[in-house]
Amino acid sequence: MTYREALAWLYGTQRFGIKLGLENVQRLLLELNVPAPDQQIVHVAGTNGKGSVCAMIDSIARVAGYRTGLFTSPHLVTYRERIRVNGEMIPPNEVAAGLTALRDRIRSWDPHPTFFEITTALALVHFKNANCDLLVLETGLGGRLDATNAVTPVVSVITPIGYDHEKWLGNTLEEIAGEKAGIIKANVPVVSAKQEAAAEKIVCARASECDAPLDFVTGTYTASPIGLGGRHQQENAALAIAALRAANIAVTDDAIIHGLATVDWPARFQRWDERTIIDGAHNPAGARVLANTWRAEFGTERATIILAVLREKNVAEICRHLAPIAARFILPQIRSERAIPPNELAPHLSSITPSLPYSIRPLLPDALASARTYADRILITGSLHFAGEALATLRGDPDALEDCAQ
Repeated sequence: MTYREALAWLYGTQRFGIKLGLENVQRLLLELNVPAPDQQIVHVAGTNGKGSVCAMIDSIARVAGYRTGLFTSPHLVTYRERIRVNGEMIPPNEVAAGLTALRDRIRSWDPHPTFFEITTALALVHFKNANCDLLVLETGLGGRLDATNAVTPVVSVITPIGYDHEKWLGNTLEEIAGEKAGIIKANVPVVSAKQEAAAEKIVCARASECDAPLDFVTGTYTASPIGLGGRHQQENAALAIAALRAANIAVTDDAIIHGLATVDWPARFQRWDERTIIDGAHNPAGARVLANTWRAEFGTERATIILAVLREKNVAEICRHLAPIAARFILPQIRSERAIPPNELAPHLSSITPSLPYSIRPLLPDALASARTYADRILITGSLHFAGEALATLRGDPDALEDCAQ
């Protein structure tokens, strides 16, 4: 298959849905003989900040001389973002060859592996072939039954736990925390961000059950600049450093300083230009952090917010957190079929702040043109999928955007 044919086949596997469970992926990884036995793995779960923490660990480790494999999701613009070796995206020809081999191997499997199971396998094969010695794996959904949980790490990392993906993970913080804490394994050290009391109790219980040394990281890293903005990134940096220390992965202070200064993780309070900020906040906790970061950076200044949210999210709470920093909202129709239509999103805004103006635009370029007629800064937010569309549009290549459904 060509790269485009391979992606078309892979996205076609989404008809199998999201199936949380490890049996299929364990079978697949066993047959592929991955990961390599000498590869050290850092496994990261949580609700918000997972990608940033993974990017920081990867950046620090690369500066320290490790050959790293970084696996994250979802992608913003291209599928290849999910799988990186030493910061370089997997080449298109290796995606094509890898997916062709996997398609032929699993053709008759019942149940058929899912999109995310196949992608996890592709990443681990690529990392083995590239002779990576340190892998950083971000969970896709939850943790306990996530495909990435089929491996044994040298450290388990849990970022702040909040409400998201309730359809699959549960409707209480305790249920969600139970799924996230499912990455904790026997005698493997755990580092966790500060958690709400209900989530902390669950994490502690799971660590105790597994005899896993547990450290809650409650401080911030302020010793040197970080390439990502916001106080929460100082907290993420402290967690990343604690994870490396807990796993006895040798990194110098200079590697930490340079790695954090040069970390690149788009759509996390990303300053596209002097006026435009892109942030992929997509749940209430993320929107709250975004609003706090906005105030810390810009004080009482309000934004023209271009907003798009996926239908399964807690739309009302996201809007409630964003409204106090908004001068107005502009609601475009975006490419994701999972996005709530603008005419359905608008009533959520009206019910929260009836006097706050909003307008609906047919496409993102129209929304951007409208936003630029005002003097305010522009904030593009509500979804990582939307952030990816915004990046592709702002780069002048909207056709570069590849399906980003999972």
